[in-house]
Amino acid sequence: MDSGTHLVMGIGLAGLAAVDPVVAANQSIQTAVLFGTVVGSMAPDFDALLRLKGNACYIRNHRGLSHSLPAIAIWTVLITGILQLFYQGSLPWLHIGGWVLLAVCLHVFTDLFNTYGTQAMRPFTEKWISWNIIHIFDPIIFTVHVLAILLWAGGFVNPAFLFPLMYLFIAIYFVWRTFASRSTVRKMPTLDKKYKDGDTYIVIPTISLTIWNVVKHTKDGGFVIGNLRNEHLSWLDSVHCSDHPAVEKSKNDPAISSFLYFTSFACADVREHQWGYEVRWCDIRYRHRKQYPFVGVLLMNKKYETIGSYVGWLSDERLMKRLRMDTY
Repeated sequence: MDSGTHLVMGIGLAGLAAVDPVVAANQSIQTAVLFGTVVGSMAPDFDALLRLKGNACYIRNHRGLSHSLPAIAIWTVLITGILQLFYQGSLPWLHIGGWVLLAVCLHVFTDLFNTYGTQAMRPFTEKWISWNIIHIFDPIIFTVHVLAILLWAGGFVNPAFLFPLMYLFIAIYFVWRTFASRSTVRKMPTLDKKYKDGDTYIVIPTISLTIWNVVKHTKDGGFVIGNLRNEHLSWLDSVHCSDHPAVEKSKNDPAISSFLYFTSFACADVREHQWGYEVRWCDIRYRHRKQYPFVGVLLMNKKYETIGSYVGWLSDERLMKRLRMDTY
């Protein structure tokens, strides 16, 4: 989920902590829990600092180790320990640690539901897990949290009643979206008049509950991109991956390797120039305004030696400006 949603979820968990008698009975403990759940809900995304080492490093590692099973334990112990030091060991560590653990776990768990996904099962596997069920910013989840927080802050509703009810609603919402996603995938061969044996589909949530982005992987290895609006399927673009020798050579570049490590929906296009080759990899899951802004681009001379590279989110115009800056 986005940072704003993780923030309000952290505050919401502090409200939910009112069901814990030990927390509810002491204002200092309530404050500590609020700090712990907010920081715990944000902590796995502290790997955003990797941007300082470059986009390739950030893309390769974001939502990786920081969202792994060992990291969940590390974040919990670290945050709980800092709180204990600040309060000079006076806090009930089991209760504080339990709420911090819940905040960290909920962050990682909800991130599994969007397209970006996480490597939550490390160290057992480095597979990216993305269930394509909830958009990275879901207005319903965010709005429900904000309303509940305002009701709590205004003293209108007892948090021990309000927040369990809110999280029950959200749990039901997640279940409903899961069934909606799976049902939509099953219906795709029927809705697609151009369906052929061997075609496979993924549906990607959007900010609208009635619109899904659709990616069809054809039997010949190409991709067709479209959207589904109220059971009406429209195909918008088709992408065929180049088999030019420069494509295979580009995989050896560290920046492109980072890009390919993150996504299994990458497709390459090669443009030949007088000075060499431009290999442009794009993640076909992300189409915006007729472009694919999540790219890995490598410029090579005729000997397949790297001239310049870029990995990240950019429009075509900004991408070319950035490549010229990096190259000259």
